[in-house]
Amino acid sequence: MERKNILAPSILAADFKHLGNEVETVAKAGAGYLHIDVMDGVFVPSISFGMPVISSIRSATDSVFDVHLMITEPEKYIADFAACGADSITVHAETARHLQRILHDIKSLGLRAGVALNPATPLNVLDYVLPYLDMVLIMTVNPGYGGQAYIPEMTGKIRALRRKALELGLSLDIEVDGGVNDRTLRTVLEAGANVCVAGSAVFSGDRAANVEKMLGVMAEYRGYDSIL
Repeated sequence: MERKNILAPSILAADFKHLGNEVETVAKAGAGYLHIDVMDGVFVPSISFGMPVISSIRSATDSVFDVHLMITEPEKYIADFAACGADSITVHAETARHLQRILHDIKSLGLRAGVALNPATPLNVLDYVLPYLDMVLIMTVNPGYGGQAYIPEMTGKIRALRRKALELGLSLDIEVDGGVNDRTLRTVLEAGANVCVAGSAVFSGDRAANVEKMLGVMAEYRGYDSIL
């Protein structure tokens, strides 16, 4: 099965003094998505940013805004994030009391709907919502901080999810977030991921060159045949 691989630089690692330029640079270099981590200091230890920042950079690029809500009670803010420019909203299964309802609300606004799973959260929490999903985000580190090392056990989790999606005939994007660099990028692609979040691996040094290098690796992986 052919797949579209997408690089999603995480702006959490960008230089916020020049955020508009940072966004434009990685978009022009070929990054398809911009990954936007919204953290509330409750569900995760850190606090990042919210609607004003997203609104301020919306005019800098037409890239897909891939908004990852690491917040409690995400259902209260779906419409607000849609209004400020989100194209895709991902909520954590661990914070969503009524997950199917939230996914319905996201899709009713014309957005792509995703669910994120922390490393210790099993795949079976998705059993009754997979048909509603455009994407599943497998956290390959524990959320809250950048610069963490990839958790090796997550490779099997990615592979198991891709196998399940193929068996069910679902066209599901599998996104990975955490510890993605030149080495682990190949690991997650081989396991079946096709949307890869990268923070410091993109926003350290020459941004455009980093994007081009990672896209070159991603171009090598197009099918899922080895997973079944």
